[in-house]
Amino acid sequence: MTRMDVYLLILGDHLPNPCTGEEVSQADRLRAMVEQAVVAEEAGFAGVAIGEHHFTRYIVSAPELLLAAVAARTSTLRLSTGVTLLAHRDPVLVAEALATLDVLSDGRAELIVARGVDQQTDAAFGVQPGELRARFEEHLRLLLKLLEEPSVSWDGRFRGQLSEVTTTPRPVQTPRPTVWIGSGSAVSADLGAELEMPLMLPSTLRDPSIYSDVVRRYRERFPGGRVGVPSHVFVAQDNARERWRPHLAEYARFADPWRGDGGIDVDAIMDGAAVCGTPDEVAQRLNALAEHLSIDTHLVMVDIGGMPHESVIETIRLFGAEVLPKLV
Repeated sequence: MTRMDVYLLILGDHLPNPCTGEEVSQADRLRAMVEQAVVAEEAGFAGVAIGEHHFTRYIVSAPELLLAAVAARTSTLRLSTGVTLLAHRDPVLVAEALATLDVLSDGRAELIVARGVDQQTDAAFGVQPGELRARFEEHLRLLLKLLEEPSVSWDGRFRGQLSEVTTTPRPVQTPRPTVWIGSGSAVSADLGAELEMPLMLPSTLRDPSIYSDVVRRYRERFPGGRVGVPSHVFVAQDNARERWRPHLAEYARFADPWRGDGGIDVDAIMDGAAVCGTPDEVAQRLNALAEHLSIDTHLVMVDIGGMPHESVIETIRLFGAEVLPKLV
């Protein structure tokens, strides 16, 4: 039996510590993310995925830059965005950035691409109402073509015309670096199956089992496809729930503001969407989720809600030592 790949997922919320009120600087927060990725490689993680957001208290707007910093300090870690908001980006620039990261890391670069759903970001990047899905699909098809072919001509609806262009540098990986499609919708999963791309389910505070039908549909259309899922995870030898509760509550209020304080049941989140407990408890729940959804890649998100950097590092190391060996 093959052990599933586990990546460290970093979205980079910049929230105060709810226990002390302390808030680190943006510079220290960004440097801490790089350090966490370096420790994840030491702990045995297969990769790191760093998210992209704009105009929010998620402060990573250029994940490729952080991944390049991680590349310089690691040798085996897969380096992925988590996600790239492809409908809002020029696919030519995305192809060039990914290839540059691939060259610098000796062939360790990956992308997870997704549409993103945020009206402020749409407006700021000139995405008109109703065109997000079509723009995403066009950009994705062009991106894959640019990564795979040395001479590309293109005449689309959203991206200006290209005539026999070659993006440089060229990726190290052939035919191209891995590009995941990030989605929980049947439409995007169908697109991923058509293009023979691995599928990454969304990162939410909702139970991943709600995507069972989407995964089943995807695997019927692409039997050889890989499926990944993200989970918020905290592991400790004792008092895990008590230690994590304030940070998870702080993060839930930020990430799901429509719930309101009265709508946040932290214990229910820990029993459902998130995973918390001793190493044995965490391994058991992650294995059960992997079996239920036929998962072969898991993105583990540890750093949320103003957790002290030292606690995050401790959790990553404990996960590597006591949880990773028990995952199948």
